[in-house]
Amino acid sequence: MNPTATSTDTALAAATAAARLLPSTTPLIAVAARPGEGPALDDIAVLASFVGSRSADVVLVAERAVQGALAAGADAGSPLPLSDALRPALEAACETLGAGVLDAARTEAAGSAVPADAHLFALEHEGVPQAWFALRMRAEPSATAGFPGVPAQRQSLHVLYDVEMTLTVELGRARLPVRQVLELTPGAVLELDRAAGAPADVMVNGRLIARGEVVVVDEDYGIRITEIVAGEQGVI
Repeated sequence: MNPTATSTDTALAAATAAARLLPSTTPLIAVAARPGEGPALDDIAVLASFVGSRSADVVLVAERAVQGALAAGADAGSPLPLSDALRPALEAACETLGAGVLDAARTEAAGSAVPADAHLFALEHEGVPQAWFALRMRAEPSATAGFPGVPAQRQSLHVLYDVEMTLTVELGRARLPVRQVLELTPGAVLELDRAAGAPADVMVNGRLIARGEVVVVDEDYGIRITEIVAGEQGVI
């Protein structure tokens, strides 16, 4: 298999995932950038590093594409930082790379944020670029480097062992249009998509890893694990 072709396919999958989660007012399609195309050097880029089974640097230049979402947040009295607005799209892109950790996003001028050797994609609407996505895969360690006989994927995950990850417990979800979200007031009751007494989901970085029941430990809430989730949804 051609490694370059594999890397390009991976980058396209990541760009497509980012385009789907970008809070743009128009649907976007990821298209490989043509020679000479790219964001303006002084455009604001949001970038972050992903460390996992396949590590990479990811960049989104999309301030203009998400101006509507940023304006709506400002009108509601809660201005949304650009890095927060683009975070879900960055996370979606990195989910295509497998298990790992995405560090805090930061902003930088596109001229210095987009690596020269990165895969660059235009996120287009009706053939017109509205935003840009770049991904640079990092070299994977060889199977003999550091831990002889240990597969490269296990070695790359070894660096994550001491990384702290945020674990959340989800009791249920509700889908609401933006209008209703902005109309929420203290005392409002939201109906969740889960029956009373049903197991709660245990999530890490948005991925389901287990289910359990809510308990009380010394006046604090806790979760007793009743099921470990494996397979496509889980990370185990």
